[in-house]
Amino acid sequence: MTIRADNLSEALKKLKLASADSATDSVESCLDCLLKALAHNNANASEKVQEMGVLSLLPTLLAPQSSCTPKVANIIAEVAKNEFMRSPCVEAGLIPPLVQLLHSKDQEVLLQTGRALGNICYDSHEGRSAVDQAGGAQIVAGHIKSLSQNTDPDNGKLLTVFCGMLMNYSNENDSLQAQLINMGVIPTLVKLLGLHSDNTALTEMCLIAFGNLAELESSKEQFASTNIAEELVRLFQKQAEHEKKEMIFEVLAPLAENDVIKLQLVEAGLVECLLDVVTHTVNGDRDEDVAQLKTASDLMVLLLLGDESMQKLFDAGKGSVFERVLSWVPSHNHQLQLAGALAIANFARNDGNCIQMVESGIVQKLLELLDRHVEEGNVTVQHAALSALRNLAIPVVNKAKMLSAGVSDTVLKFLPSEMPPVQFKLLGTLRMLIDTQADAADQLGTNSKLVERLVEWCEAKDHAGVMGESNRLLSALIRHSKSKDVVKTVIQGAGVKHLVVMAMSEHMIMQNEALVALGLIAGLDLVGAEKDFVGAGLVQVLHKLLSDERTAPEIKYNSMILICAVMGSEPLHKEVQGLAFIDVVSKLRSHENKTVSHQASLTEQRLTAQS
Repeated sequence: MTIRADNLSEALKKLKLASADSATDSVESCLDCLLKALAHNNANASEKVQEMGVLSLLPTLLAPQSSCTPKVANIIAEVAKNEFMRSPCVEAGLIPPLVQLLHSKDQEVLLQTGRALGNICYDSHEGRSAVDQAGGAQIVAGHIKSLSQNTDPDNGKLLTVFCGMLMNYSNENDSLQAQLINMGVIPTLVKLLGLHSDNTALTEMCLIAFGNLAELESSKEQFASTNIAEELVRLFQKQAEHEKKEMIFEVLAPLAENDVIKLQLVEAGLVECLLDVVTHTVNGDRDEDVAQLKTASDLMVLLLLGDESMQKLFDAGKGSVFERVLSWVPSHNHQLQLAGALAIANFARNDGNCIQMVESGIVQKLLELLDRHVEEGNVTVQHAALSALRNLAIPVVNKAKMLSAGVSDTVLKFLPSEMPPVQFKLLGTLRMLIDTQADAADQLGTNSKLVERLVEWCEAKDHAGVMGESNRLLSALIRHSKSKDVVKTVIQGAGVKHLVVMAMSEHMIMQNEALVALGLIAGLDLVGAEKDFVGAGLVQVLHKLLSDERTAPEIKYNSMILICAVMGSEPLHKEVQGLAFIDVVSKLRSHENKTVSHQASLTEQRLTAQS
């Protein structure tokens, strides 16, 4: 080894002299010696090159006509494999002459130049910047375009190097990726994938490049205008190795976020491929089986997020895909249970599908799934199954059927859950179920355990979603049951103050729901609620709502109805007088909304009569 180091130092000294005299033969032998040393121990030889200041000699040796140019480019490519050499290569001014060499007609020069530029760009901000300034990416993209039709094997090697260079150039850099997309690189790469699908190295490069570019929103439209879906599905069908499938999955996932591409993928037969993967991996216990099962089932659910692709696969509830996905719900595999429940939730995005699914007995499968997860609860499965039930409960005709199937009983088993996502979906499911269903609202509204839990969640300041949903369910129990017993249960459970706070919500729909519920409380049990109304400052809240010009007409209307309803209580009546409500209400008599102005006259009469 010492001889090699001495030989190398000797050769590098000679190289300095020879390049000054431009004696080609001695330069060639020095370059050969340097390449040998790099092949033997790249890092050591590169350090030596750096120490002896050889990089600064190389730009002059990169002359397009010179016979040693390919060797010099090869040396730069080898040296640039070391991270510590990339900035020095840029500082030595190697990028502009290398980019000039991209105009060469010589295949070997192009190959070594592409390697050199690609390695200098790898993970190097300075390298990318310099190539960008010299316009290297445009020339390489042009080469790829003109070479893409040529399936000669040597050509494949050059294409692979050029694709690799563009990938290193743009990796994790949004603005350079956007630049490549604007140059129209995507359609060219998709063509390459189709024409060179037998060239493993080149297809891998294309896949990694797609993976990089597909993250950018702007790429999706370009991808959608190519036949990327067919090419990827065709490639996927050919793969036997796990690694290769994973690479394709990594491109499919970001692309499948686009609705147009979702439909293209469904039409290209991706779903059948995914179902195959599931069949082959569902009982596998190797890590790669578990990973593939997860990726395939997740991707399946993603395809169902597009309205058109979902409807195509639903196929009026007779689709074989729809039926296969349903069979996942009773599976013993948590990942498949999860994907099955999420798929149902996605199919349940319009009334027609929901009605058909409930008729087909899906609810029972979901309830059995939830029952399995009460004790050893898998939170993601609970959340997904509740999401599916919530969506299915939206059409009015489904509510009674689902209630008689025992949905509310099963859902209530999750009341003790400490998981906000599960709490949120549980609340939403119950709220959908009791909408317009008086008996169910009555039954649930007199369940003091449920009401206590709702009151507790109304204070969940850290989880706005849970807080909002529990307030809405509390109000819904009163509004749909219109029952004195329910009102009594809510008063006893200390729920009234939360409805008063809800009346000041920033969401008009919630304000309205609160005011209607409070009106029913006042109408059904004013004596029982009096203390809570006073304590929660109900009269002040109503004064605020009526005085504020930004308050919506229906909120003003319901606030006045409520004022009239509380006049029968002495302490509340006193508060109303103390706040000079009559002035606020008489102003509303000239409100542009007829219902509001009419209610203002009635309220003013009531206030005057009782003052």
